[in-house]
Amino acid sequence: MNSLQPRLLAVASADVPRFRNRGDSVSRLEGFSDTAFGFAITLLVVSLTVPTRFQELLQQLSGLPVFAVTFGLVATIWYAQYVFFRRYGLNDVVTVTLTLVLLFVVLFYVYPLKFLFGVVFQVGGVAFQERDAPALFLIYGLGFAGVNLVLALLYVHAYRKRDELGLTDWERLVTRLSIADNTATMMIGLLSAALAQVVPPPATGAVAGSIYFAVALPKFLAGWYAGSRARALARSPQQTPRAPEPGL
Repeated sequence: MNSLQPRLLAVASADVPRFRNRGDSVSRLEGFSDTAFGFAITLLVVSLTVPTRFQELLQQLSGLPVFAVTFGLVATIWYAQYVFFRRYGLNDVVTVTLTLVLLFVVLFYVYPLKFLFGVVFQVGGVAFQERDAPALFLIYGLGFAGVNLVLALLYVHAYRKRDELGLTDWERLVTRLSIADNTATMMIGLLSAALAQVVPPPATGAVAGSIYFAVALPKFLAGWYAGSRARALARSPQQTPRAPEPGL
């Protein structure tokens, strides 16, 4: 049985379509982005000073949940951009411009992100009243939507250059799904911001915040559809780059 396992795994994975990386080296643009993301994470740290008293240490440790959640969200954005650079290796004017816009939005997004989760975890001495909830969720929702809008535009740009990049049918499908996924996620941020303006306190935060759990839905649907198409393509003849077609 052990001798059959490697062969079974090879058969199962041999014809599964893969996305060919076109940007294996780190460009100056990606290096600059990494620096900006590193600065954004620095702004999220509990404190830049080393505590000199045990009580101060405990106070800083109380902010660890906020740092963990906000770090995870910023890291998710970084990883989304990392995947884009690896897949397409684009460094043209449009990509540079959209990347700079993304970094601008991320750096703007950091403080509302940290403030919101400071309110959620009730740490850091955050002063907050229920009447401020509509404005807070408006600011956060616009930042959240802005990040996903720029990511969607990056994938739209890559899809426009699909012939130049020589994308296969599978890679075109993944690109379209990435556009749909980021667009749907953007709409959830806008919906949260809109609900915060119409739902009266004290239910404002609960309604506007809980809507973000819906982010899992487009990601699940995109993953499910990509998986089903991958299995279908694995049973069909191997995909090769398509002939040029009219632009999007």
